[in-house]
Amino acid sequence: MTPMEHDRTFKYKLDFYYLQALIYLVTLVLYGGIRGNFIEREFLYVLSDPIMYVIVFFVLMSFLTLGLNYIRNRRLIITHDAFVFKHRWQERRIPFSEIEWMHIGRERRVQTGGRFQVIVFKLKERRRVFRIRVGRYERERDLVAEMTRIAAHVPRRKQSRWRKPGFTDR
Repeated sequence: MTPMEHDRTFKYKLDFYYLQALIYLVTLVLYGGIRGNFIEREFLYVLSDPIMYVIVFFVLMSFLTLGLNYIRNRRLIITHDAFVFKHRWQERRIPFSEIEWMHIGRERRVQTGGRFQVIVFKLKERRRVFRIRVGRYERERDLVAEMTRIAAHVPRRKQSRWRKPGFTDR
């Protein structure tokens, strides 16, 4: 991998998964500690509590999800002629020549990583659009700058006649 290619690789953030696992683990420890020390006066009774089983299930599922996403190692690579969506087991390459239109804008309903920004593009042979949420990748500003550079060479989305431009279409 060349240094230039390395600079155009954007890794998927795992911050959300770390926080989720940590919050569930802290909840488990606090609930077990409070329930065992103050209410039951013995820790053995806490292990037979059905609420404890539910919390343990959430802790295990959050760590499993974190582990799977860590192993998956998702990233977005931008080459000179294509987007490459890559993870450990698969790679999907989308050439810029197959993009029908591209739009860089904001999403009202979804806030990811403190950002509302989204990049939407449609392929010529596909009915649905691709959506890249900028807040889910590391180096958000670099990703937006790179996408803006690419969007200058790709056709823009046509506005529908029945829809007036909204606040997010700037």
